[in-house]
Amino acid sequence: MTRFSLAVHGGAGTILRHTMTDDLQARYHAGLRRALQAGHDILADGGAAMDAVTAAVCALEEEPLFNAGRGAVFTADGRQEMDAAVMDGATRKAGAVAGILGPRNPILAARAVMERTDHVLLIGPNALTVARDAGLPFEEAPYFFTQQRWDALQATLRMRREGIDDLDPARRHGTVGAVARDARGDLAAATSTGGMTAKAPGRVGDTPVIGAGTYADNATCAVSGTGHGEIFIRWHAAAEIAARMRHAGQSLEEAARHVVMTDLASNDGSGGLIAVDAEGTLTLPFNCEGMYRGTVTQKGDFVTAIYR
Repeated sequence: MTRFSLAVHGGAGTILRHTMTDDLQARYHAGLRRALQAGHDILADGGAAMDAVTAAVCALEEEPLFNAGRGAVFTADGRQEMDAAVMDGATRKAGAVAGILGPRNPILAARAVMERTDHVLLIGPNALTVARDAGLPFEEAPYFFTQQRWDALQATLRMRREGIDDLDPARRHGTVGAVARDARGDLAAATSTGGMTAKAPGRVGDTPVIGAGTYADNATCAVSGTGHGEIFIRWHAAAEIAARMRHAGQSLEEAARHVVMTDLASNDGSGGLIAVDAEGTLTLPFNCEGMYRGTVTQKGDFVTAIYR
């Protein structure tokens, strides 16, 4: 029977159990469930994988707990610069934006680039023009401000002044994403992020780099990553999974696990990813302490998790 599958993630890193209250954990699970529900409703109605992943990511962007959209982290100069990307596995069309602030949902700005231009990646003011021309809702800076992210910036800057680095990988990455296979067999991926806490202004990570943090091809898989972006870019993490499936005959699970546990983990590439293959098989490997994640298929079993 033809089936659909959906997976979402809300970032990975040092997620310490002793600092996770029952209330906070419940809020994370609820946020992931809302994202899954948004995507599931579309897929269950026969909708397209692209519509499902963008709807799921929009839900995550609007939840301040996650580092994307409303919960984006701050750069070293106290600003927010957001990146996002989508890719359609049926056509291998893709759209991405980098360094933007304004669109309520950066993932929709990325989709507008894919659907309304001849390009893949746009940055800054030109990306905003495409988003405005598409009629997307915009918000002022206060909408995106959260005290938690501001406090994290101040703590990171203070450690830098004191010459301290706690090596917490959670400071280096925090991303949201979704991958799906729809009832027609089409795959899609969507990823959105605020980047690294206290990152250099203008820094762009792996999220909008097609083949690094976002990738989709009906012949192999769709992937959305969350991790140390520079390493995901240098190891071309998402596309490497597809290449292993295509050229080495590996299964999705084998390919994804090798990339996350060997290629990335051996090179300071803390993080994880979610992926789905042409048969609807899902895998969600990560090499750090936790990854906010969830899955649902046409069976209607919603599963969310944080730790192993």
